[in-house]
Amino acid sequence: MSFWEVTLELLKGFQTTVIIFAGTLAAALPLGLVVCFGSMCRFAPLRWLTRTFIWIIRGTPLMLQVIVVYYLPGLAFGIPVQNRLGAVLAAFIINYAAYFSEIYRGGIEGIPQGQWEAGQVLGMTRGQIFRKVILLQVVKRILAPMSNEIITLVKDTSLARVIGIGEVIRAAQDITAQRALLWPLFYTGVFYLVFNGGLTLLFGWAEKKLNYYKG
Repeated sequence: MSFWEVTLELLKGFQTTVIIFAGTLAAALPLGLVVCFGSMCRFAPLRWLTRTFIWIIRGTPLMLQVIVVYYLPGLAFGIPVQNRLGAVLAAFIINYAAYFSEIYRGGIEGIPQGQWEAGQVLGMTRGQIFRKVILLQVVKRILAPMSNEIITLVKDTSLARVIGIGEVIRAAQDITAQRALLWPLFYTGVFYLVFNGGLTLLFGWAEKKLNYYKG
């Protein structure tokens, strides 16, 4: 099997990797904000329920969560999950929403209380204060930790193979098993490095744009 043929096979698997990454990010970013507001809610039962959810998700392995989402409906309710990719996306979205929510919460709570009070003095509602005064400051504060989580997400997509999803590492494993070639497994590292390299450059550019204190 030639280098070009292996590359084409791995690219097919990498398409699935990108789908998992993009789908997770698109859903987990807004869902994480909703979870964040729940964890900061003044209504104590909702606040503690949300924080318990976050504690469970952050305290258990993502691989286990993928297995639970895929197998539990069939075992507990007799309704097997037919869509493997859907199960992976559901598990990833839930997991990363929990992590993103804590990053959001840290960013919001890090804003001095005086800024909220100043907005109220000017007659702004809490929603207006958040959108017009707080939001951009929060984005700047959370960009670095958020970028770390997003880069971790790229690598975590490899866990999808635990339920037979043909992402890039699963594609390399299939080639290794069928052709007795070991090097395609190491070659997958190039795909991750290129993808994460592009994300690193993007986040570096964003940090410079948000740097209000350049000399």
